[in-house]
Amino acid sequence: MKRIVVLVVSLILVGVLITSCAPATPTAKTFTMGLVLSTLNNPFFVTLRDGAQAEATKEGVTLIVMDSQNDSAKEASNIEDLISRKVDAILVNPTDSDAVVPSITKANTANIPVFTIDRGANGGTIVSHIASDNVAGGKMAGEFLGNILGKKGNVVELEGIAGTSAARDRGKGFNDVMSASFPDIKIVAKQTADFDRAKGLSVFENILTAQPDINGVFAHNDEMILGAIQAAEAAGRTGIIFVGFDAVDDALKAVKDGKLAATVMQQPDQMGILGVQTAVKSLNGQTVEKSIPVALKVINKDNVP
Repeated sequence: MKRIVVLVVSLILVGVLITSCAPATPTAKTFTMGLVLSTLNNPFFVTLRDGAQAEATKEGVTLIVMDSQNDSAKEASNIEDLISRKVDAILVNPTDSDAVVPSITKANTANIPVFTIDRGANGGTIVSHIASDNVAGGKMAGEFLGNILGKKGNVVELEGIAGTSAARDRGKGFNDVMSASFPDIKIVAKQTADFDRAKGLSVFENILTAQPDINGVFAHNDEMILGAIQAAEAAGRTGIIFVGFDAVDDALKAVKDGKLAATVMQQPDQMGILGVQTAVKSLNGQTVEKSIPVALKVINKDNVP
């Protein structure tokens, strides 16, 4: 009996030794990331945030979301805060492609990788840029508007925030296709409304007063085009073809209602998802693409979801 007890004890001790000497099962590293958005007063960026947050939850990532309120100084403060918190990565949707550069450089100095989403930066080291091809989107909008107008008429362009890559690229695509494919269409007014619905309304009110003959309007985002539609309705101006960009819920409803002819659909939720996924891959030592495109599509009455 004594020998059996000794044998059992010996086996237990051997088991303990084997367990203690065996390599520990590696645990997945968890990351903390900052997501700095130009504004949360726009449904497009709310959707982008929601996509990023859903993916962060799935990946076990702690996501700190910050709203820059379309203010470059606020954006710089937000990024400074994230640097002081020693986050593992920063995802930023710049308010201004130039103004964000010093903040990105500070993050670079702190060895915090930076990823840009939807809008690019004109300097600093960026690991990856996740966005739609805004030049292509501007061309798609221009082609739709030009063709539906029968390749002639007077058109207004409402521009986004000056200095943002989205405004610059959408405007370039639109103007390139207008000059190349529609020589009989004249852009009679071009004015910034800062991607804002209320400004889109007030700016277009003034343009309506100054321009008695307007056949079409392209705005760099849906918020501005929805404001322009309100202004036209209030002024009793009919027969104007409106084209927007983003395909936010209110714009899709306006397409269904026949008020908005078309909008270029982006996928902000996918931008957020891909932003977090790309950052996680990079932090885990995987190679990621410098530029990750998100597909675009023109939405009109024939294919509105």
